[in-house]
Amino acid sequence: MIQDFSFSERTLAWFDSHGRKDLPWQQNKTRYSVWISEIMLQQTQVKTVIPYFTRFMQSFPTVTDLANAPVDEVLHLWTGLGYYARARNLHKAAIHVRDEHNGEFPSDFDSVVALPGIGRSTAAAILSLADDQAYVILDGNVKRVLARYFAVEGWPGNKKVEDEMWQQAQSLAPTSRHGDYTQAMMDLGATLCTRSKPACEKCPVMTHCLAFAQGRQAELPHKKPKKAIPTKHTHMLIPFYQGSVLMHKRPASGIWGGLWGFTEVSEDDIEVAINDIALHLNAPTFDKHELVGFRHTFSHFHLEISPILLHLHDAPQLSVNEESSMWFNMQEASKVGLAAPTVKIIKTLQTDF
Repeated sequence: MIQDFSFSERTLAWFDSHGRKDLPWQQNKTRYSVWISEIMLQQTQVKTVIPYFTRFMQSFPTVTDLANAPVDEVLHLWTGLGYYARARNLHKAAIHVRDEHNGEFPSDFDSVVALPGIGRSTAAAILSLADDQAYVILDGNVKRVLARYFAVEGWPGNKKVEDEMWQQAQSLAPTSRHGDYTQAMMDLGATLCTRSKPACEKCPVMTHCLAFAQGRQAELPHKKPKKAIPTKHTHMLIPFYQGSVLMHKRPASGIWGGLWGFTEVSEDDIEVAINDIALHLNAPTFDKHELVGFRHTFSHFHLEISPILLHLHDAPQLSVNEESSMWFNMQEASKVGLAAPTVKIIKTLQTDF
């Protein structure tokens, strides 16, 4: 392992001149606001997060406001960001902070990492960025910097490789300005040491970077070993009457957990399911329209979606269990969480029907 004790000094000097300092979550920093930003930034680009963060903080200015809000409202404000378990865990963690920490986001590492949805790197980021505590992080950007700087062999998601990188991260840590250093490392990975076409000539630590010396920037970090992504199929049944569609709340866990969507069935069960819906709604006559299908891709599988609109002729039985079902007025949309495919289907209906 290379020991270059000027690494942090060079990185901080670069940050002072070139680092990002005007992002919304960098203003009036608190542990709560940094936490929200760090969770939103997982798997999501900064430019995408900015408007979501602004709306979220306006709606829930304190952790207690978040804890007291209905989870449907939280998911509604999260709609479009994806990875909805993040939002559900935010809500659970806020309730824990309200009830177990008197509404004060904790300042010690063990209490922070014990909250739902917060791992070692996120806890470290919150405490270093908000309180200047002496922790290093290992998010995707930092892993890329370290993998190239030390010419790390192996996929960084591998436990053994990751443990090695934690040691490397710690070996480069400064003795002061911990929050600035954390931000500098993230900025270095996000703006210079990028996945493709890294700007090595502008990098403050280029002279000691093994990947640069070996010409391996494009190779490192090593990619996750590929395996075939399976494809699944589903049909979404959409009862429709006078501008409203019938939707159901999904179970709290699993894909799109806690979000509202349409009845899903396999191809073999379509006719039975449609008859059941017509019987339940006391709406025996309807026109069936097969909408244009589309693919939605998750990290571990593709989902081929075939929407089927059931355009009811007569007023359906409108009384539904409001806990699990509702008629969704597409012109006066309720504040509930919707998965991206549901939003796409609704936009199609707003245009064509």
